[in-house]
Amino acid sequence: MFQSCADPSAIDGLNWLACYLTTGKHMLFYKSFFVVLSLLAITAPAALALGFAGAMASRAHFAPIRWLGTLYTSMVRGVPDIVFFLFVPLAMDQAFEWLRHKVKCPDWSEPIRQGNDFLVCAEAKLPLNSAPQSVHELYGFTLAVLAFSIVFGAFAANVLAGAMKAVPHAQIETAESYGMSHRQSFWRILVPQMWIFALPGLSNLWMILIKATPLLFLLGVEDIVYWARELGGTKTTQYAYPHPDWRLWYFLALLVFYLGFTRISELVLERLTRKLSHGQATLVGEEMRKAT
Repeated sequence: MFQSCADPSAIDGLNWLACYLTTGKHMLFYKSFFVVLSLLAITAPAALALGFAGAMASRAHFAPIRWLGTLYTSMVRGVPDIVFFLFVPLAMDQAFEWLRHKVKCPDWSEPIRQGNDFLVCAEAKLPLNSAPQSVHELYGFTLAVLAFSIVFGAFAANVLAGAMKAVPHAQIETAESYGMSHRQSFWRILVPQMWIFALPGLSNLWMILIKATPLLFLLGVEDIVYWARELGGTKTTQYAYPHPDWRLWYFLALLVFYLGFTRISELVLERLTRKLSHGQATLVGEEMRKAT
């Protein structure tokens, strides 16, 4: 990156370290932190939306919808996460390619499944072989987001369903006795109050989501774990910057990153808890009421 880094063998000390930490692979390593943060920023609201839909479905009066909501939460929560993280991207990838195959290659006569092989026409491949590398990376990241959202959405649905039940039913009855419809009492009474009951469970879910981001490595996404292992491994003299096994230091950096991010999350969640507790009949809400 720097002019002085043209010949790594001619430098040493801090100059060598500065050149080493600014190589192209290290830039990809730093970029991978953005990939992890992007996953969290997209997955959290998507999982919350799926969870809210699942919680509403589990409370539906129409039995088939209620069964569907219960099946979603029970099935996903009952299967190990790693199975879903490996199964969902593969299944969705093949589903997308199968749909494109039916549209783009209607005259295809050979079977798509031939033993263990899944064969579609070249036009139906996702992404196309001619697509740039960035498109392949974005597609893999999108499949990972879908997998994370489905899995954590099921856990969020269970948390939100419990929070809805925790809101005193007498308040719903009072609202309806004043002329509110069931829909009005749900959106104006139940939903605003359920968040304080859901926040402890959602906070734990957020922490688990943070700790689950290294699973991106298993999904083929070049995340921070991939680059920590790649850069930290032993490099012989055939490389521009030879060094012994430094994986300990790279993974120590990841440890600091995750601990720091977790601590920031705790501070934000504590502040959010106090804000949502204002005026609520909870322990923190009662402490705030007495203090004022």
